[in-house]
Amino acid sequence: MKNAIGREIPELIDGFGQTVPFAGAFQTTPTMQRQAPKVKTIRPGQSKLMDSLEEVFKKIPITDGMTLSFHHHFRNGDGVVNMVLETAAKLGIKGLKIALSSVFPVHAPMIEHIKNGVVTALDTNYMSGPVAQAVSKGILEKPVILRTHGGRARAIECGQLNIDVAFIAAPAADDYGNINGVQGPAACGSLGYAFPDAEFASNVVAVTDHLVEYPLSPVSIPQTRVDYVVKVERVGDPKGIVSGTTRITKDPVGLKIADAAARVIEASGLLKDGFSFQTGAGGASLATAHFVRQMMERKNITGSFALGGITGYMVEMLEKGLFKKLMDVQGFDLDAIRSIAANPNHMEISANFYASPFNNGCAVNKLDVVILGATEIDTDFNVNVVTGSDGVIMGGSGGHADAAAGASITIVVANLLRGRLPIIVDRVLTATTPGETIDVLVTERGVAVNPRRSDLKEKLLAAGLPVKEIAELKSEAERIAGVPDSLVTGERIVAVVEYRDGTIIDVVRQLEE
Repeated sequence: MKNAIGREIPELIDGFGQTVPFAGAFQTTPTMQRQAPKVKTIRPGQSKLMDSLEEVFKKIPITDGMTLSFHHHFRNGDGVVNMVLETAAKLGIKGLKIALSSVFPVHAPMIEHIKNGVVTALDTNYMSGPVAQAVSKGILEKPVILRTHGGRARAIECGQLNIDVAFIAAPAADDYGNINGVQGPAACGSLGYAFPDAEFASNVVAVTDHLVEYPLSPVSIPQTRVDYVVKVERVGDPKGIVSGTTRITKDPVGLKIADAAARVIEASGLLKDGFSFQTGAGGASLATAHFVRQMMERKNITGSFALGGITGYMVEMLEKGLFKKLMDVQGFDLDAIRSIAANPNHMEISANFYASPFNNGCAVNKLDVVILGATEIDTDFNVNVVTGSDGVIMGGSGGHADAAAGASITIVVANLLRGRLPIIVDRVLTATTPGETIDVLVTERGVAVNPRRSDLKEKLLAAGLPVKEIAELKSEAERIAGVPDSLVTGERIVAVVEYRDGTIIDVVRQLEE
């Protein structure tokens, strides 16, 4: 079958099942009911406190073939996933499905657990590092399901991703299961991506290294949704939250792109009191916030909110009065962790609240502007943030497709050439975000506007911005670097790329050796 952007999607995928092809960003309406875990009770005097993960496994009990879920708020500093999988291997458990909201290099030990049959399926929103490379080469028999952040929340709530046991890395907890992310030596800030798991999993385990006297305050995830609490030596390293992709670029070309993106926002007419904003985690995306800030200060503009993964730069804008609120689903650095613990205008929100398409209104719907990155973009404005030029999985949608769908204007910022390869192609290798939700591409050599947005194009031309056709920018890049060779992939599907509504926007095929 061909989906709405012309991608060939098999009707049936081995290890995945029947597919529903992507029909358009807003063409699929929900036909399912919310799911709910079984009702439980606990008697006065009963303890939730377990001595070890091994005791938790036996108490539940965790058996072959179950689905275990985890959050990624520690990013590359996470310690809980590896601990849990090591326990599963020790107990001889096989065939587990791991529903981890994002996979990072720190999760490399998972490869051995896949080889040994402990892990046989993976469901995630983002992958980088050794696990992603191994998946690209076909290490798993079943294709990985790549969702969006909002799509994962939707899938959990609607029963398409059924979780047997949610292991929640808890920076602070009490013995009755109240959890927050803002206290303790491993404070990570918002726990927004763990909220759906806690609400809908059959069993919920809080794993903490900071056990406090009951009752914990403040509470992010309440005792009413937690079955067991286990104390370990260390749940994670907050230093691993920060990475090179969460710092403002110092590259002159990146700064030029960011400056142009800010001028696009200004020309759009949306930069006024009440302005709402989200940036991606890339350096150029974050640098755009710097130039937007200068404009807001110069024009005495007060924005309503900034959204998404929150950085220290956004915290500074809140504290300077440039935004009234921050809505935080994930802290990207230590300043964000400090702020959410102390400032009532820095709000913790769930992944469902943030970006699920199937509820009574998610936060991305209220965005004026979002700034996003891309590994590739094609002449139909479809964006790839899943695979690199070599075909290896090196990312994932995360909130990319969610924010693009919700925002009034979606701006992609990218160098025209990356690693001597043109970023604009006739057809992206892997479609992640559909072109109908992308409005503007900003490069160092010009700005391209989606033909759907002739209104915006007129405003940018009137403001003197260097507007060009996307095909013109593509030709310019190819004159500099040539036309890259087409990548050859095999037939076997190693990952299924879901759009936020659960339809299939693309697949990733195994690399040829």
